[in-house]
Amino acid sequence: MSKRINSFFQPIPSKKPKSDPEATTASSPSAPVATTHHPTYPMPIRDLPSHLFKPIANLERVIPPKAINNQPHLDLLYFQPFLPSPIARDLFNFLRNELPFYRVQYTIRRGPTETLINTPRYTTVFGVDETSIFIPGSQQDTPTTNSKDPNTPPIDSSPPKPPITLNPSLTLVESRTRAPPTTLKDKTKYNHPPRPIPPCLDVLRQAVEAATADGTHYNFCLVNYYATGDDSISYHSDDERFLGPNPTIASISLGGQRDFLLKHKPVAGSDVDAGKPLKFPLDSGDMIIMRGETQANWLHSIPKRKGAQGSQGRINITFRKAVVPGGTNNYYRYNVGDGAVYRWDESGKRMVAVKKEKESEPEGEKELQKVDGVKA
Repeated sequence: MSKRINSFFQPIPSKKPKSDPEATTASSPSAPVATTHHPTYPMPIRDLPSHLFKPIANLERVIPPKAINNQPHLDLLYFQPFLPSPIARDLFNFLRNELPFYRVQYTIRRGPTETLINTPRYTTVFGVDETSIFIPGSQQDTPTTNSKDPNTPPIDSSPPKPPITLNPSLTLVESRTRAPPTTLKDKTKYNHPPRPIPPCLDVLRQAVEAATADGTHYNFCLVNYYATGDDSISYHSDDERFLGPNPTIASISLGGQRDFLLKHKPVAGSDVDAGKPLKFPLDSGDMIIMRGETQANWLHSIPKRKGAQGSQGRINITFRKAVVPGGTNNYYRYNVGDGAVYRWDESGKRMVAVKKEKESEPEGEKELQKVDGVKA
């Protein structure tokens, strides 16, 4: 009896504090992760850690997409979600930390007047149109030490550095002739050097293509980062000729929830209601695929958003296929430009503008210097 009484009055053992899932980011893996570098990248880009790569590469479709085609000329596939919530959360943190972003400025002319446009979001882009292709070459890894060699210096006991995967032989060539991209004037047909889609985004591209299994292939990846609710994109349609007729565009949302609005283009003499938009509150991990006549007849936008939801950052990844060089020139002009590169500063919780790499520094060891910061 005394044992029972004593045990009854024993102090209750304290519970271990639960770890904060939001504090765990994909940018701090327990083991080194390979890093890919191409001469056209402003800095090396880390590959996905295994806890992200494996589930995305082997993505199993549990909930089938919802087909939305009950409006004139509308053809959507709505995945709720496409990526499980934990994967979407960690992928958001990883991409925000690792990708180079830009805040592009450009001018437009309306008659005699030129107007300076400041893109109201951060952007980046990778890929090339179907007239060109990147030919994969042998990947060269950084040399490793051999402990059996007596001339090898002592092994460094500091934490291992991520291996750098250099791709100097990943060459851009004409799709048909495998010759360097040129025009009739023997000049390059691209105003900005196209960049291959890095592995951390290419595994997503393959997962998206496999999700529909309809033969759709994408050669471009555009990434938008909406830092606050003030970042937005106005009504527009991706109906440029360089995308070909009836293009298919896949759009993945990561991070904070934002409304995705769709409205039909005005049609003269028609009873089509162009004034009332359709609204999709996209959560992290959701994906919408726009197909068929959607781009030719509908406009879409991400409006500004106030309140707590608007204060959360959001990443939007779109995959598409450009068929002519005009698409490549357009995407790099309006999503890269010629300004500073921005990187996420985790300590300051903001995007920071950095200088480009110095050409004299060796590949994989170039450092980026901070210029100024933009509060996220």
